[in-house]
Amino acid sequence: MSAIEQSQLGHHTHYPTHYDPSLLFAVPRALNRVQLSPSPMQGVDVWTAYELSWLNTQGLPQVAIAEFSIPASSPNLIESKSFKLYLNSLNAHKFSDSHAMMTQVTHDLSGCAGAMVTMRLHDVNNLSIGQLPGQCLDKLPVNINSYTPDPALLSLDPHLSGDGCWHSHLLKSNCPVTNQPDWGSLVIEMRARKLPKAESLLAYIVSYRDHQDFHEHCVESIYSDLWHAFQPERLTVYARYVRRGGLDINPWRCHEKHAPTWPVMPRLARQ
Repeated sequence: MSAIEQSQLGHHTHYPTHYDPSLLFAVPRALNRVQLSPSPMQGVDVWTAYELSWLNTQGLPQVAIAEFSIPASSPNLIESKSFKLYLNSLNAHKFSDSHAMMTQVTHDLSGCAGAMVTMRLHDVNNLSIGQLPGQCLDKLPVNINSYTPDPALLSLDPHLSGDGCWHSHLLKSNCPVTNQPDWGSLVIEMRARKLPKAESLLAYIVSYRDHQDFHEHCVESIYSDLWHAFQPERLTVYARYVRRGGLDINPWRCHEKHAPTWPVMPRLARQ
């Protein structure tokens, strides 16, 4: 946590009044991955920024919804508060056009992440709400006794094999510095000779409720536990987290050698 303590996270902060890329703070992914058992894992972190604004050359404010895709193979994730502060530093900065703004922003974010970050813009009137695929686990009759991540909760269903897809809106974890709650929805897609019992998946997901970690780390831990518990032929795990401070974070992990830059993840009503 020594690296995190050097960031703005958990500290009183003055919002920037001018463009400042030095606000971005990198967190090495290796801090978490050294604790995970090896597994084939690729993916991206898709961030949605709902409070993006800048000025055109006439000083007129421009607004848009932006999405950013950060490769999971990048050496660093970008700490979310620093990301918010950086985006706010664009509010009074003039760009010749949206392309110039995107070129500068992706350059800055790529430098922090240590890998190429891609970006796309959406009009603020563009609103499309979807639903998650697969079986919803949330109404299953499960007794919950643990709110600490426990892969021992996972169990096989001897009657199920092949393809399975499940989702839950009951994912919750907490910021590792401020202890603020992070609410999310989780999707698990799997092909295996033996599939998990749905009730065990729900108990396992809920066990993260008191856990303190970053969004990206939680999804990677879940992916790793599922991979080692069920030895699947195929596995995809992703989370759609509720926004905080105008940003949502959506980690997406899979076993595939080449993960798509923009995986299909429906935007949800809570986003």
